[in-house]
Amino acid sequence: MRPGPAAFLRHCSSRPVVFWLDRVSESDMSEEIVINCTISHEVHQYVFSCVYILVLLVGVPSNLYSLYHAAVQLRQRNELGVYLLNLTVSDLLYQASLPLWLQYIFRNDDWQHREWLCQLCGFLLYENIYISIGFLCCISMDRYLAVVHPLRFTSLRSMTAAWIASATIWLKEVAVGVVFFRHKEVSRDQTNQSVCFEHYPMMPWEYPVNYYRFSVGFLFPLAILSVSYLSVLRAVGRSTGTQPDQKTRIRQLVSSTILIFLVCFSPYHVFLLLRTLFERDCSFIARIFNYYHVSLLLTSLNCVADPALYCFVSESARRGLHRAIVRPVSRVICCCCRRGNASPVGPAGDSHEVAKDGGQSVTLLTHSYTPLNPKTGSGNATSDPSTVPNKSRAENSGDMGGRTGDRDRKCS
Repeated sequence: MRPGPAAFLRHCSSRPVVFWLDRVSESDMSEEIVINCTISHEVHQYVFSCVYILVLLVGVPSNLYSLYHAAVQLRQRNELGVYLLNLTVSDLLYQASLPLWLQYIFRNDDWQHREWLCQLCGFLLYENIYISIGFLCCISMDRYLAVVHPLRFTSLRSMTAAWIASATIWLKEVAVGVVFFRHKEVSRDQTNQSVCFEHYPMMPWEYPVNYYRFSVGFLFPLAILSVSYLSVLRAVGRSTGTQPDQKTRIRQLVSSTILIFLVCFSPYHVFLLLRTLFERDCSFIARIFNYYHVSLLLTSLNCVADPALYCFVSESARRGLHRAIVRPVSRVICCCCRRGNASPVGPAGDSHEVAKDGGQSVTLLTHSYTPLNPKTGSGNATSDPSTVPNKSRAENSGDMGGRTGDRDRKCS
């Protein structure tokens, strides 16, 4: 049942003018829409800003790294590279809009830019959701055909077929997304702030769009992912000619695609359906607002999760990731551990002595493993700190500025 018309106010001068939602169309794009419901936007200030900054700091470098490996896959004539390339481009386009969303949040949800920029940012937000879903389905179907039907449907696993499927996904989602440019997306709340891409209660033209999103954009891809996931797992388990490491990579690739889908996109579509079915008054909106927006925030995390798919496709991507992240982090942890072990605060058996020799004060950190000569300030221990835990050393306070310890040289 369609909702009854809801009254909105426009502040023209001292007297408000009432508009019906059903009459807001292309001819009324110049009219301001005022939101009747009072909504607290605190969830944006404290949660959205942190997640958006994280997505920018982690997602942009990782997607640029993924873009390089997508080009490597394309040179190797791997059709998976086509889908991963398009997935990365979609993520980067959405991340390009995040600075505007952050500015909007830092201004307490007050949109200070033009109307078309609000429409464009909302367009990129929803396009990223459904384009990402489309290419996750393509990746899952490609693995299904390669594993379950390796000698059939080879034409569907060609580079040409991959480019055609990619172009179809982009054209379909862009055609659906044009609807956002046909309606006004900047509203006024009761504090006279400009709210971007939020209508409370929902506008009548949004109902059919939301049903389309839930059925075609979510349920249908979920069915594709589920069938391909189960079929691939069954086929890999029964295969005798596939190497164990290849089986593991196939399982990880298919499992990660459905995991990204379930975690990033399922909560949003559940709350979107609830809003579409039951949103009729401000009390319902107040109860569901935070849950709905947190679920919308989860869709942004796919920009960080998608680059992980390259680790299950390309061996060079895994090696590069190990060189770029794992190895430097392990070195930092190793150096920190060495610094901690070389700390002058030793166990109870250690002694700290100060010897006087010729008017010079020499600090001796004596360890039970390598006793030092208090006259020479040296011991029999090896100079490599990696072979002796808690290396003992004696340093002359007069020339400490001109020497660098073995520990510092090791970490540098």
